[in-house]
This record gives sequence, C-alpha cells and structure tokens, in this order.
Amino acid sequence: MRLSIEVEVRRGPIVECRHRVQAAVRGANGDRHAETSDAALVTTFRSAAKPFQLLPLVERGHADRWGFSEEELAVMAASHTGSTYHLGLVRGILARAGLEERHLACGYHDPIDAEQFAHLQRHPEERSPLHNNCSGKHAGMLCLARSEGWPLEGYHRPEHPLQQLMLRTVAECCGVAPETVQTGIDGCSVVVFAVPLPAMAVGYARLAAASPSGAARDSALARIRGAMQAFPQATGGSARFSTALMEAAGGRLVAKGGAEGLECIGVPGRDLGIAVKCEDGATRAVAPAVIALLEALELVPAAVTGALESWRRSVIHNAAGLEVGHLETALRVSATVVG
Repeated sequence: MRLSIEVEVRRGPIVECRHRVQAAVRGANGDRHAETSDAALVTTFRSAAKPFQLLPLVERGHADRWGFSEEELAVMAASHTGSTYHLGLVRGILARAGLEERHLACGYHDPIDAEQFAHLQRHPEERSPLHNNCSGKHAGMLCLARSEGWPLEGYHRPEHPLQQLMLRTVAECCGVAPETVQTGIDGCSVVVFAVPLPAMAVGYARLAAASPSGAARDSALARIRGAMQAFPQATGGSARFSTALMEAAGGRLVAKGGAEGLECIGVPGRDLGIAVKCEDGATRAVAPAVIALLEALELVPAAVTGALESWRRSVIHNAAGLEVGHLETALRVSATVVG
C-alpha cells in the first residue's frame, strides 16, 4: 500500500501550513505492508530506541538479579514527564544498585509535569538529573555497567563498552549492519542512532512479535513490551501521546515516541511495526498522522481512535484563549506496493 500523509494546520478555513509525514510499515522479517514515497528516509531514532537500549539488561539476566519490577522496567524505557511518581521509580532503581543521582550523566531539564515544574520554581535547589525525561534509561544503563563490571565513569561516551553494546543491539534488532548505523550525541548525552524508517519499523515489529516462551532475546523483548503496555504512565505520562495511545489501545499496541517528530509502534497479534516521522520535526503533527494511519490500515477498532479525538484534531488557541484553528490530516492511498 502506497501512502501520502500530510498534516494541515488550519486557521479557520485557511490552510496555514502543511507538515509532510513519512511512514513505513513492516513485518518482523522486513516484508513491506505500507509506506510513503520517501519511507527510506534515514533519521535519528532518539528516544524510540529505548526499548532496545534496555534489552541487554533484561536479556543478560541482570534485571532479575536486581529484582526490578515491571513498573521499573517501564520507566527505564520511558521518556517520562518528571512527575513525583517517575522520580520515585528512578530513585528506587538507583538505590537497588547502590547508585546515586550524581552518577547520572543526562543533566537537568525542566519537567513537563506541571506540579513538579511549579515545585521547582519555588525550590530551584532541588533540581536534579532525575527530572530529565531520560533518567530512567540512564539508571538502567548504569545498572548494566555495574552488572557487567564496566566502569561507571564515562558510561555515556561512544567508546565505552556499554555504548558499543547499545549500537550492536539496536542494529541487530532493526536488521541492519552495525557499521551502517550513523551516530551522534543525544539530548541526554548518550549515543543516538540513525537508521532508515523501515529498519525502525522492523525493530518494532520484532518487539510486537516477541514470545515470552522464546529464546533469551525474544523473551526479553516480550517482557519489555509487556512492561510498557502494563504501565503506560511509567513509560511516559499524562502529556505523552505514546501513553495515551497505549491506554486507549488496551494491549493492542506498544508505542514509543522520539524527539523531532518521530513515533514508533508495534502491533502484537499482527506482528507489524510502524515508524512515522514528521520531516520538519514538528511534534504536533505526529499524533494526527498516527491516528489516521492506524485507521487507514484498520489496525485497531474505531473505539480506540475515537478515544484519541483530542489528539487527532488538536485545537489551536491564541493568547486570549480563543480557539482559532486546528490540525487536520490528509491521508491518501494511491497504489499497491509489491513486497
């Protein structure tokens, strides 16, 4: 199925701008199900890589060794909102492994959670790397380094054996050779990976298809998927589309967003993976595009997308609070792709 996806920003009857969206839908073996014209786009995986960055900790048995709960695994795969709930989970992970906040290399940024943000405005001395949306991932990486006997110092640097393992793991899950993966530095200071959208879709198809009774990698992926689905609030928070999508889907989907307009989704039962990228990096275009794509492919019941109506047609307000526009998706199916 060949697709064309644009998200229009309308101010009254006027189309004020258009966000061009690329997407790839793949099976676990790489078979093509649907795509846009430039689906082979190479872009950064950003936080959508987190389930695979968590994989070695689970696959090598260290998650069991430390006795981590499924809720703690979910926050290790999270881009969380910095709420009190999330901070408590990350603190628990660090304490279990004898680690401290000072070990986190992710740095501080203001939390999305309104209550925690207001608290820090009153008490700026309490700002901590824990508030970073990637602190759960970093806590998991530190636990992996400690478990493997690797230095904690510099765990985030490209030459560290932990980041070398991250590169190999992401490449293997996405079905590409490690030497073809482009790398840079993410917003949280660890290595970020760039692969084609279809490779991301393959990774999420494998996450969706993984069986709890399979081999070590398969069962570890299934456990991570289950943790994300069981605790969508830990995996994101009330302001995250991935969280809203998983809550609405009720176990039918696993989802994780990444910065600069990326969303990746696995469809258990159909063993499909979806990677959606807004070319200009506009986050606001992602949810409307994803919802339209799920409907076009008939991957979820109408009740699921119906529950996401506020995400489908995001309203634009002006400074006086007046509704002045909205986002609307134009999705067209133009041809059949032969896989």
